[in-house]
Amino acid sequence: MGAPSSGKRSQLPGETILLWIFITVVVLGVGSVTGAVHLGSMIAGDGQKLPANPFELVFGLFTHKVTWPAATTSVLIGFGVVIVALAVLVVRAVLRRRSRRSRVDVAAQHMAKGRDLRALSLRGATATAERLGVKGSPGVPVGKTVLGGQMVYGSWEDMHIDIWGPRTGKTTSRAIPAILAAPGAALVTSNKRDIVDGTRDVRAADGPVWVFDPQAVALEEPTWWWNPLSYVTDEVRAARLADHFAAGSRGPDAKTDAYFDPAGQDLLAGLLLAAALDGRPITQVHTWLTRPADDEAVDILKAHGFLQTSNAVGGVVNAPEKQRGGVYGTALQMASCLTNRQVARWVTPQGENDERPQFDPAAFVRSKGTLYSLSKEGKGTAGPLVTALTVATVEAAEELAVYSPGGRLATPMIGVLDEAANVCRWRELPNLYSHYGSRGIVLMTILQSWSQGAEVWGRDGMRKLWSAANIKVYGGGVAEAEFLNELAQLVGEYRYSTMTKSRSKQGTSYSHDDDRKERTLDVSDLASFPRGRAIMFASGAPAALLETVPWMSGPHAEAVRASIAAHDPANRPVAPAGNRWIAAGTSDE
Repeated sequence: MGAPSSGKRSQLPGETILLWIFITVVVLGVGSVTGAVHLGSMIAGDGQKLPANPFELVFGLFTHKVTWPAATTSVLIGFGVVIVALAVLVVRAVLRRRSRRSRVDVAAQHMAKGRDLRALSLRGATATAERLGVKGSPGVPVGKTVLGGQMVYGSWEDMHIDIWGPRTGKTTSRAIPAILAAPGAALVTSNKRDIVDGTRDVRAADGPVWVFDPQAVALEEPTWWWNPLSYVTDEVRAARLADHFAAGSRGPDAKTDAYFDPAGQDLLAGLLLAAALDGRPITQVHTWLTRPADDEAVDILKAHGFLQTSNAVGGVVNAPEKQRGGVYGTALQMASCLTNRQVARWVTPQGENDERPQFDPAAFVRSKGTLYSLSKEGKGTAGPLVTALTVATVEAAEELAVYSPGGRLATPMIGVLDEAANVCRWRELPNLYSHYGSRGIVLMTILQSWSQGAEVWGRDGMRKLWSAANIKVYGGGVAEAEFLNELAQLVGEYRYSTMTKSRSKQGTSYSHDDDRKERTLDVSDLASFPRGRAIMFASGAPAALLETVPWMSGPHAEAVRASIAAHDPANRPVAPAGNRWIAAGTSDE
């Protein structure tokens, strides 16, 4: 067992404890009597010369060499009242502190101290923010140290990765506070509406709010739209967009084919490029995929000078029927979300005179707006489009940073990728993580477990993502022994001493062992980690035990509550039950 419940640390024998209690009582008693006699003598004005030595004075009282002044009794009673009152206050403070303490808090004494986290303190983070030219926000709040209660922040050049199990408080303690701390644009992904409801009205005070909700997670209407093909300017970006469709359309356990999967992805990339070049909606790609013999895309690519891509698509169109059917079928599965009419309303214009505003990533990253991208996991997920929109926005921020002073955004953009493994399967993320930090694009990837990330990025990719993050936070709720064992190793060990008492005919003897080592927190401690606590691994500092700080304890608590109340789905108007058209519309959801 680790530090939280270790009984092996140095402990004082019972006799020693009793001795210290006796000494404390004697000192308090002698001190109180001495003070009372001196003060009583001054009040009485009896002029007697009192010994300076407290014990000599007390002995003099017993031998009647010192006279007990009349006022001394009242003074001593007053001292007693003060001592009792102080004792009550101390006991209450101790009990209050213990009621807030967790069973793992004892481990904090063996982890990072205040000086270790100086750069992450309010003062240190503010200094870093000022150096980077950021005003109004010291950084991304992480939590309070259990020892000292010091608030710690990630700077505006730190990247974050969080692993919190289900219902451990990641949204209230990490995601929402990070969004509210954003000094500029904020990008958010999730599969739940709570993160949107709690922050949208607060963020709306600083800039426009965009909620991309193709699967009606938050019951948002498509009052605006985004054209994914506006991102596609060449074959490289077409390939990236196709990769998002490939990654987001397959489950982690789905079997892949060494030939048909890459070929299908290449075909999809070629058709995406053709549709973009010809100004077609993205749904045209799905139409082409249902017509394997249609060579319209081949002609479009050739007309715009993309001869190699044209030849590649043409090669599939003219391939033997069985081979062509396999490639087209694979690509069709990747683009399956485009068959959903509800999804299509968010990514295609509704007629020639569609007056809805079109989302422009380049304009967004120059604002203080907030983009929420929501999706559900599973069959028919709009995850590929959520990933595509996320990547398009982040790359727009990167392009702006390249032409900004110092090669970084003057006002950082924060991206909270909640449920990243479910709704935002960005396969290149581990390779880009550290780079974005230097550009002023602060990302926080939130996962439910280590294995969840490994399913998306592979074991090596997940390790790369973990290592590239400057701020790593574990919030409990994970039961993976291998991962927890590695965390326990990172937390480290502490040294302690033991005292052994033995009795013999010659008397009692004590032996000491001052060089024992034990894990500060072991696997079982981490598996049963209590809610309200988190472990932070920050670059250049020992692991720190933190008390989480939910938005309810933050400066925006009232505004968040108001936003939640304003967007509570229970307050939405209910459609009349007899309207068959409304009933038909809702059944598709």
